[in-house]
Amino acid sequence: MTLRELLDKLPDSEIHGDTTVSISSLTCDSRAVVPGALFFALRGVQADGHRYIEQAVANGAAAILLEDPAAAPDGLPWIKVADGRAAMGSISALFNGDPTAVKPLIGITGTNGKTTTTYLIEAILEAAGQRAAVLGTISYRFGTTCIQASHTTPESTELQRAFRQLAEAGAEAFVMEVSSHALEQKRVDGCHFDVGIFSNLTRDHLDYHGTMERYLDSKCRFFTELLRPSPEKPRRRAVVNMDDPYGEEVARRACCPVITYGINGHCDVQPTAVRSSVNGITATMVTPAGHFEFNSRLLGRFNLSNILAAVAAGVALGLPLPAIKYGIENHSTVPGRMERVANRSGVTCLVDYAHTGDALENVLATLKEIATGRIITLFGCGGDRDNGKRPIMGKVAASMSDLAIVTSDNPRTEDPLSILQQIKTGITPLALHEYRFEELQEDFPGKGVILLENRHEAIRLAIRLARPGDIVLLAGKGHEDYQIIGTTKHHFDDREEALTAFTENEP
Repeated sequence: MTLRELLDKLPDSEIHGDTTVSISSLTCDSRAVVPGALFFALRGVQADGHRYIEQAVANGAAAILLEDPAAAPDGLPWIKVADGRAAMGSISALFNGDPTAVKPLIGITGTNGKTTTTYLIEAILEAAGQRAAVLGTISYRFGTTCIQASHTTPESTELQRAFRQLAEAGAEAFVMEVSSHALEQKRVDGCHFDVGIFSNLTRDHLDYHGTMERYLDSKCRFFTELLRPSPEKPRRRAVVNMDDPYGEEVARRACCPVITYGINGHCDVQPTAVRSSVNGITATMVTPAGHFEFNSRLLGRFNLSNILAAVAAGVALGLPLPAIKYGIENHSTVPGRMERVANRSGVTCLVDYAHTGDALENVLATLKEIATGRIITLFGCGGDRDNGKRPIMGKVAASMSDLAIVTSDNPRTEDPLSILQQIKTGITPLALHEYRFEELQEDFPGKGVILLENRHEAIRLAIRLARPGDIVLLAGKGHEDYQIIGTTKHHFDDREEALTAFTENEP
């Protein structure tokens, strides 16, 4: 495409130089510039892209899009815009054929539950005859096409390229997780959403947002700006969880019709006659389109909320109730979300991504409902991230478990032992016994906690101490198959580690 064609959606841009040049690729990373590329000079959190224009030109950039004309290059076309990120989203969509303008796109934002809900919506769409692609924390996938995820929501250049690739592979609809970072940094500008879902808002990412109010504002941008009805998508809908304390505010701000869901109170989509057991959830689903009974293999109240969100999305899209019911009852297993590790020891071992206090509390509340033995919880907190949630997670794990094993998650550039000590500040007021490693060779006599920095050894300890009937929860990393120590990624998978530990403990 020519530069002129790409600028059709930027009427307020200031254009300098030859716009007939051909553009072969888009990037905001000067290191990724190849001859023919359009380079977006963006002001980021840690760096200013205007400083890298010279490198982009040296690497063969055909044109530069920028916000500061003082950084404009000589002898090369350049475009001044007021908002580089918003412009990059619009241009990226156009460059890749704007696939979401003609195919359904459902986005979900919230602190917890996004991944499970996308899997449920995928199953509902498939049951309704629409082959769906899912873009999320784990990967961007459709059928045999799988693109590894660099972020929950990538930069718009990468995101729109993924949409195009998935559409070319045959995807007829898209379901995606939308992070607060992506909303604030306008990575999803250029996406044409049909339905936007708000699941919940609990403490997370405050290292980036600073306050819960700013965190909420980032989420709300989805509902105040990106769901505004448009010629491409005139029937947009917001789906909002009214059980969450912030749900009413999100619904009030929404710029399109709202479908509410919730377990408590009167909502458009809600369950009745709920029965939960170790085998899953049975209930009657009440919706504006009618009622139906369902049985799900998912466990717990938090997963019932995820089911409600998926059902509400199906209703918003006008999908038939039989397809919604079938999708809920026949969804795929979600990697790293209450994922069982098979063993012959009679122990229920679950790997879950819960990495916030609220998520961990939801999981443990579910396990306490179905537990017949003891609960051993292993968890840690990531380094270089919100340290305010560390004592909160410590308190939750220690108070709701028989044994809490505090260990490393992804320490990154922080001292792992310092992270453990910060977690411990939430546990100390509980006055629990703090075990030494030497005390825990065969069993633990009573409720307590142990700090063991090495996650490899901590998982082996948890498995060794578990008796038949006990539940072992390995929390925090879920589907991740790596551990970041310093700035280096090392292969590490909780599921593999647990499986090996069970094998080592077999007689």
